[in-house]
Amino acid sequence: MGRQVRTDLDSVFTALADPTRRAILARLAQGDTYVTELTKPHNMSFAAVSKHIQVLENAGLASRIREGRKIRCRFNPAPLDQAEGWITQQKHFWEGTLDSFGEFLSTDAES
Repeated sequence: MGRQVRTDLDSVFTALADPTRRAILARLAQGDTYVTELTKPHNMSFAAVSKHIQVLENAGLASRIREGRKIRCRFNPAPLDQAEGWITQQKHFWEGTLDSFGEFLSTDAES
């Protein structure tokens, strides 16, 4: 709703750290829905769910579209691609480092 969107990894991981926000994203991944519909499975007020959606918006993971008196939410998966890229880099680095360390240990044990 007209605010600056940050798509840095910190905001993405902060948004994903909360189970309620992950559940909201899982629901939005199935298709757009109204905020009022997102309140039902969480037994939360409109204001509480709206705060969670704001965190998701700040991370670039969701957006709100005003339709008269109703507010529809939409999922944006692009920031998850950035997070996945970072995780993949870390995985490759640590797998290589641990493989090298394992080889060093086995070579050292044979000496």
